[in-house]
Amino acid sequence: MTGTLVNVATVIAGSLLGIMFRHRLPRRVVTVVFHGIGLFTIGLGVSMFQESQWIIVVVLALLFGGITGGAIRLEERIEGLSESLKHKFRFQDERFTEGLITAFLLFCMGSLTILGAIDEGVGNGPELLITKAVLDGFAAMALSAAMGIGVLFSIVPLLVYQGGITLLSMWLGNFFAEQVVNELTATGGVLLIGLGINILKLGKIKVTDLLPALLFVVLFAWMKYINLFPFSLF
Repeated sequence: MTGTLVNVATVIAGSLLGIMFRHRLPRRVVTVVFHGIGLFTIGLGVSMFQESQWIIVVVLALLFGGITGGAIRLEERIEGLSESLKHKFRFQDERFTEGLITAFLLFCMGSLTILGAIDEGVGNGPELLITKAVLDGFAAMALSAAMGIGVLFSIVPLLVYQGGITLLSMWLGNFFAEQVVNELTATGGVLLIGLGINILKLGKIKVTDLLPALLFVVLFAWMKYINLFPFSLF
């Protein structure tokens, strides 16, 4: 868990610095940074989607994930939780939820996150995650300057998700085969494209309702990997 704890620390430091700069930067500068983050998010999402080898797995994961997220009204529930946190801590940030979700997906959906967590879990050391931690620290600074304190709170899902993969790797060994990691990365990339569209105000995609796709894609990719996937023609 060393790599994840270092990652959490760099995100905290970067977020705090970004929040400090946010109130000192002209509004037009923050807007330009915001647009840059949106474009970067879309570009990163496209590059991550290209990792997919089994596109049908990603499509079905998004389908089942969207049905599940919509049925349980996941976006409404998370927004309600975010509003409760804002009220409890007296935050006045309009982009609290957007900052939290955007930061979580940016920090957690890349191959480096999964491979680094697995690498540490199987005993190869935290070097990959420490490298990622440095990058995330700078990213957190830019994100929080544009989106506010919600970015700081992304350390909670970051700790649970990345740390959880490390712990699972310690117990399950090679469960996260390369093909499974690729499809998880590709699905995260699609969600990032949706986020980028929202950030640039090109549309309103309920990305939060699609988050269960990240669970379904692991299930479907693993079934495909061990030849239990029902759509054998794809």
